[in-house]
Amino acid sequence: MNVIRPITAADYASLHDIAEESGIGFTSLPVNEELLRKKINRAEASFTKKNVTGPGDESYLFVMEDTATGQVVGTSGIEAAVGLDDAFYHYHIGKVVHASRELDIHNTVEILTFCNDYTGVTEICTLFLREAARGGINGRFLSKVRFLFMMEHRERFSETVIAEMRGVSNEDGSSPFWEWLEEHFFSMDFPTADYLTGIGNKVFIAELMPKYPIYVNLLSEKAQAVIGQVHQKTRPALQLLQEEGFSCRGYVDIFDAGPTVEANLSHIRTAHASRKLPVVIDDQTAAQGQGHYIINTSIEDFRAVATEMAVSEEQQVAVLSRQAAAALNISEGESVRFAPVKFRD
Repeated sequence: MNVIRPITAADYASLHDIAEESGIGFTSLPVNEELLRKKINRAEASFTKKNVTGPGDESYLFVMEDTATGQVVGTSGIEAAVGLDDAFYHYHIGKVVHASRELDIHNTVEILTFCNDYTGVTEICTLFLREAARGGINGRFLSKVRFLFMMEHRERFSETVIAEMRGVSNEDGSSPFWEWLEEHFFSMDFPTADYLTGIGNKVFIAELMPKYPIYVNLLSEKAQAVIGQVHQKTRPALQLLQEEGFSCRGYVDIFDAGPTVEANLSHIRTAHASRKLPVVIDDQTAAQGQGHYIINTSIEDFRAVATEMAVSEEQQVAVLSRQAAAALNISEGESVRFAPVKFRD
């Protein structure tokens, strides 16, 4: 059984392996020991932080563990509020009109405007499932568990939730969009810029990024073609978020022009459909139920599983197996939050 839980210091080696496997463009996991350990320490502090009444600098990093082998096979995270300590940059795609009635000319041109519009919102991030674990519902489980956690502990998160999707880059790590910026403004290749951002060095962005809107039609054809497009490996993740109700409102990454998608927490499909009920433990009844994503209601001792579970509408209880209850660290009578693996449209 796969269990999702908070990351701990003992998971450093696994996180480092995941960072190496994720490759260039996965900014939130730089291959840097000091920063990865800081990321783990910050997550441990966030999970143990008491009396949180609003989103702040908390960072929740989860790992998926195969309990049969003890191996960590994936990770996903939530930033409670972005841009509070470091500036959080985007380009927003807008339009300007150049028109002359006298000459009967009317031209609409797209522009990219440098902005910090998403400051203070919650970001889901750092989702990566190792190659050997891909298959079944593992990827969906790793993603959707965050919506259950946020719904259970809403006071810790913003109502607006975003996700930055990896943009188009080649096998060698070059980005068609960045190549144009590099040529005209940065004199720095994409892997270097990506790494500096990953380690928290964002000063160069403010210093070198063009301050005025960029006319899209002045970019190279290759750069124009990838604006708002996702990396081939990111398409399944984008589709999953679109199914949850996320959409792009014209914001793209400043390095690779990948889209940023957003949704209101209340409207995210899994969060909206989730329920919270006390538990009854009964192996036979649970086995006759449907597949669900299930979490306990703890923060510090958070656990999540994906397994069969039955719901008694008459008694208003969730019926779990002994194995599931043990994996969740709960006893009969305690509550769980859950959502179906398959929705009935």
